[in-house]
Amino acid sequence: MAGVLPQLGGDTFITDGGLETTLVFRNEMELPCFAAFPLLESAEGLELLHSYFDAYLALAADHGFGLLVDAPTWRASEDWGRQLGYSRAAIADVNRRGAEFAEQVRSRAAEDVAVVTSGSVGPRRDAYQADTAMTPGEAEAYHSSQLRTLAEASIDMATAYTLTNVPEAIGIAAAAAGSGLPVAISFTVETDGRLPSGESLQEAIEEVDAATAGSAAYFMVNCAHPSHFREQLPADPKVLGRIRGLRANASTKSHAELDESETLDDGDPVALADHYRQLRERLPSLNVIGGCCGTDERHVGAICTAWSAGSVR
Repeated sequence: MAGVLPQLGGDTFITDGGLETTLVFRNEMELPCFAAFPLLESAEGLELLHSYFDAYLALAADHGFGLLVDAPTWRASEDWGRQLGYSRAAIADVNRRGAEFAEQVRSRAAEDVAVVTSGSVGPRRDAYQADTAMTPGEAEAYHSSQLRTLAEASIDMATAYTLTNVPEAIGIAAAAAGSGLPVAISFTVETDGRLPSGESLQEAIEEVDAATAGSAAYFMVNCAHPSHFREQLPADPKVLGRIRGLRANASTKSHAELDESETLDDGDPVALADHYRQLRERLPSLNVIGGCCGTDERHVGAICTAWSAGSVR
């Protein structure tokens, strides 16, 4: 099924920036558990989400790129839902609402903007800490319910963001394959370019592909500044070619520093865009580009401009 994803054809697709940090720091919202999915349950929340994604639809149209629309379901799994008072049935309903929202965003796109809808999946536990407690089988069992719900809602794919360890990535890839849903696996790294659990990007990608027969549609890096990993990219061209997406942080701070920060470090959009330009020369398959913590439409717009200045894919 992964072969049906338009971004695998090589055209450029952008994503949004840092949804949660935008909501917290620009919109001054409280997000318990850093969860945006409760916004799907009110007219006001949906209006805010549509206004947010309209900016990225406009960027895609202006630059002639496609748009990957992630439903705001990063925290919409059972353990996080339980912390927020959601039953298993209520969390399933939230994921269905997320798929419906992504489809609504697609309906608002200009005629010449290709839109891919994705269900955002997050780690079971903290996104900045190495979770070594789960086996791949346990991770598959945990994430299967969310991925199955998204697949039944007819979303195009899932993207698992901010993964800190290999066993959980293997479990998610296996659960997605079992649901018939294409999935992108996105790791986060520390300032040394390694996963919080210690593996290099090359080791992590090789291990996931070996354990899942290469079932992931592609790999990404998110929630890290490009300076943290640009010198630690995979040496094997085959593994390097599996990295198709990048959603970087605006800040050069470590995860620990960001976790303790009470103010937003939104960095320099133009400088961040230049990092993307440089990475494009080293990552031959990179064509899914956007932002993560601290970024917004200014950063993604600057990235689009830098990308357009080169040979457009």
